[in-house]
Amino acid sequence: MASCLLAAVLVSVDRETLWQELSQLPVDLLLPALVLTVFQVLLSAWRWWYTSRLLKTPLSYPVAVREYYLASFLNQVLPGGVLGDVNRAWQHGKASGRPLFAIHGVAIERLSGQLVLGLVVLIAVAWLSQAGMFPIQSQWWVWGGTGLATLLLCLGRFVIRPDDGPERYLRRLRKDIGRTLLGWPAFPVQMGTSLLVLASYLGVFLILAHGAGYLDSLNSLLLMTALCSLLLLSMVIPVTVSGWGVREGAAALLWPMAGLPPEQGLALSVGYGGLVFLSTLPGLLVLVARMRNAGFLVDGQVRKNRDQRAYHCPD
Repeated sequence: MASCLLAAVLVSVDRETLWQELSQLPVDLLLPALVLTVFQVLLSAWRWWYTSRLLKTPLSYPVAVREYYLASFLNQVLPGGVLGDVNRAWQHGKASGRPLFAIHGVAIERLSGQLVLGLVVLIAVAWLSQAGMFPIQSQWWVWGGTGLATLLLCLGRFVIRPDDGPERYLRRLRKDIGRTLLGWPAFPVQMGTSLLVLASYLGVFLILAHGAGYLDSLNSLLLMTALCSLLLLSMVIPVTVSGWGVREGAAALLWPMAGLPPEQGLALSVGYGGLVFLSTLPGLLVLVARMRNAGFLVDGQVRKNRDQRAYHCPD
């Protein structure tokens, strides 16, 4: 599906102009952009470690970083963009002996990021609409904000009424969400951390845009930030490999709506996708090392005990 979407996008744009835009992307800014992705992984791994700690599920921070790199790489090469996180939860659950809490830790940690992304996207759409650069009626972002607020209220109601419903699992999930996301001080910690993670994602886009000469004023900086936040939202749709195709299609649609050439947005999207793939290559090293170690192990129990000691982080 990703290849079909990419092909459709390439047919709809001027390929010569696209190549010129791609050639403007800065090679010399590759290093600072990659450094920013390292900060991104370290902070995301800390968010996972923090969430797991609140769930009283042992996880050491070095292991969290290692597994986050592996998950990021798997998300880049496997369909859907979530199988790396599934593996992360499975590995943590197997090593800690608490699979349900491990699954909740990964799911809630990712939910924290999606809530912040949704809020930033609403702000971006509101700004684009008010600035007259986006043909969206103001009531649309109002409805969107209402929808996000309703979601938060529903989550809050879900948490503060733990005795509703007979299912033991729902009671467990309510308690875990309240403890790790909506409670105090978890809520400001989760939202603040997720905001920094999102800023690092947008920072990679802006580094590329700056090097390509797209940022020549404060207004262009705000516009590019708003548009790139919408690109990040498009990548949430788990229908392709690492958002390829969907992200480029969104760029080809969004940039003309803001009065910019579609080739510019497409070039940024392709450059971002390539750079993020490079940033996840440490996860490939983790995967290779794990496969090699598995080949030398004879007793599966030895590996299990080793993993449990690695994950355990005494408080």
